[in-house]
Amino acid sequence: MGIFNKPRLRSHDRRDDMPEGLWVKCTDCDALVHVFELKQNLHVCQQCGHHFLIDSRERIEMLADPNSFEETNADLISANPLGFSGYVEKAAALREKTGLNDAVVSGRLSIHGHRAMIAVMDFKFFAGSMGSVVGEKITRAIETAIAEKRGVIIVSASSGARMQEGMLSLMQMAKTCGALARLSEAKLPYISLMTHPTTGGVTASFATIGDINLAEPKCMIGFAGPRVVKETTHQNLPPGFQTAEFMLAHGLVDAIVPRAKMRQQLGTLLGFMMPQ
Repeated sequence: MGIFNKPRLRSHDRRDDMPEGLWVKCTDCDALVHVFELKQNLHVCQQCGHHFLIDSRERIEMLADPNSFEETNADLISANPLGFSGYVEKAAALREKTGLNDAVVSGRLSIHGHRAMIAVMDFKFFAGSMGSVVGEKITRAIETAIAEKRGVIIVSASSGARMQEGMLSLMQMAKTCGALARLSEAKLPYISLMTHPTTGGVTASFATIGDINLAEPKCMIGFAGPRVVKETTHQNLPPGFQTAEFMLAHGLVDAIVPRAKMRQQLGTLLGFMMPQ
């Protein structure tokens, strides 16, 4: 036993008035980041540029012109059409915990003065899964955009279709894509922003069919998970598989935009794409 061994920490060495939850460990570089500093930097690690998950309200606040956001269809709540055990109770608990009625927030806003409809998925609610309410709110947002001559922005963060709603959740893939087809016929722009993670039925439907497809750095984009793909294809996956950078190199994504530049980029694109 060495004579310079560090003494063990004792529980009473910790100050009782020391607040908890002030530091967050970056999952990419392991740096400790103060929560106040992280919020000031739009929840991006200043050491490595890792983009932390953010909720729908924070995202809208980052993108919208001040006081321009007006939420729509906030009161829609999923039923339990399949009688899935525990679904009603789990959904109610998540509504109380998150303050959300479902996994997407939609509404009117302006970005640099350009009017648009936005739908922002929230991973906190059932891992951002797409059930009937998510599909309905996105479809209604698109229909409002057509009626009011607005562009559409959809921010995806999702584990895919919601298994508790079975076929009804899968139907939302066709419904949202049909609404976007009518938006295109009206010659109004649709900008898709993919964030971490964008997977499953959301990737296979509205997330990847934007007039412009944007992504945040290093976010995961794919249909099935890497393990499932590898076991199905019996192939070794290439480096960086299912990252935004991989998708950019292979043409699925048009641009990777850091969070700090996203509002400016969306405003510029809407300025170019909106009918005069």
